[in-house]
Amino acid sequence: MKRIKLYNFRLRSLIGVGAFMSGALSFSQNSKPNVLFICVDDLNSWIGPLNGHPGVKTPNIDRLAMRGVTFANAYCQAPISGPSRASLMTGLYPSTSGIYFQIPDEKIKENSLPASKADFMPDYFEKFGYKTMGAGKLFHEGDAARVFDEYGGAFGIYGPKPPKPMNYSPSWFGKPEGTATDWGAYPEREEEMPDYKTTEWVISKLKQKHDKPFFLAAGLVRPHVPWCVPQKWFNRFPVSEMITPPYDPDDMQDVPLIGQQIAEMPTMPSMDWVIGQNKWREMVQAYLACIAFMDSKVGALLKAVDESEYRDNTIIVLFGDNGYHMGEKGRFAKQSLWCCSCHVPLIFAGPGITKGVKCSANVGLIDIYPTLTDLCRLPHNQKNEGRSIVPLLKNAERVWPFATHTVYGRNNHGIYWKKYHYIQYMDGSKELYNLMNDLNEWHNLAKYPRFNKLIRQMQRMLPKVNVQNVPGSENKVNSFFETNN
Repeated sequence: MKRIKLYNFRLRSLIGVGAFMSGALSFSQNSKPNVLFICVDDLNSWIGPLNGHPGVKTPNIDRLAMRGVTFANAYCQAPISGPSRASLMTGLYPSTSGIYFQIPDEKIKENSLPASKADFMPDYFEKFGYKTMGAGKLFHEGDAARVFDEYGGAFGIYGPKPPKPMNYSPSWFGKPEGTATDWGAYPEREEEMPDYKTTEWVISKLKQKHDKPFFLAAGLVRPHVPWCVPQKWFNRFPVSEMITPPYDPDDMQDVPLIGQQIAEMPTMPSMDWVIGQNKWREMVQAYLACIAFMDSKVGALLKAVDESEYRDNTIIVLFGDNGYHMGEKGRFAKQSLWCCSCHVPLIFAGPGITKGVKCSANVGLIDIYPTLTDLCRLPHNQKNEGRSIVPLLKNAERVWPFATHTVYGRNNHGIYWKKYHYIQYMDGSKELYNLMNDLNEWHNLAKYPRFNKLIRQMQRMLPKVNVQNVPGSENKVNSFFETNN
């Protein structure tokens, strides 16, 4: 079949060249910096600083990027919310904790689980005199793990939802129930949105006087499905102007069968249905509308910091918890080991951090924990499996020889090192992509003998421990995992 190449913007920024502006990390010796921690649900690389989509509008995230360092090649450690958040909050890879899939927040700390031995990030900050506060989606269900001193609420997390599906429901096709893709202008008032309530609560804390340094977290839900925000956000993105991502209908021909099975998401819209119903541009419109709405909340948070007494002594970190396919590789979902599911925004800004630069080093969300403790001058937590990327906040062009990796189900790994992405599945099947010249991951190089040496080299970077999937960590929307974990 003829390759359809609609617009080759996907992952354009993956191998950007970092720039360096002089600046040293130096803080007041009299007080530790505060932390504003902004976690965004299902935000892929479609933001202005990563040039991820030609129609995206993220002026506030753009402004934050000009105040700090944007990582062009940051990856989550699990391509789905629950295990991704468990990993970054515990400082452990899923292969160490056994949390590969969704898990109730309150179970993460159960004594029988490896994660219970970890020092959760907010708890660790509390040990050294910080007050921890948060609201919104911080773990998968908010903060049922109870790690924050003060938690403002989840505010309904994924709602409000329209009384009935507007554009898509798996039940229409006899598909299993689960997280459902739907979109449309709803509700009428922005004040009804959970992210509005989360933002207002966090702003209220920035207006208060605190006698301790604080770790303040905002968990923003959009652009998680359903892609529902008030009409004014849809109006900014006329459907006729929407550009769909690149798609090759022959893409799966060189992907191992297990790779296809692991990425199968039967509850989500199929590419055949989306194209047949002419819905693709509508879906892009809805996703961009949700991003624009979320960006406005980021803007409100930045404004509140700037107007507060904490303006000059607050570290800000913003990141997406996992990526999302918007048609790339024929998918409208996360939960795969391909870059679209794993590539995420990551921006650090604050006193002493170099301003307005992009760093091309491969880093992971697991690096946030040790980086923040380093920036806040706390003792290093020896249990952390990530590494501090403070050297890159000082010099974005610094040589960074390290790899980072993503885990999706036991013994399924994606390694990012230099310009390459290597995937190895539980049955030994492989994929290898050169992200420098194959941004869309259309050409699996693993079948060519000339790459055997490189593959062996990257195999040595795989984790040595892959613990069993822990009780309570489940994937109910993919039958492959129900029978193979």
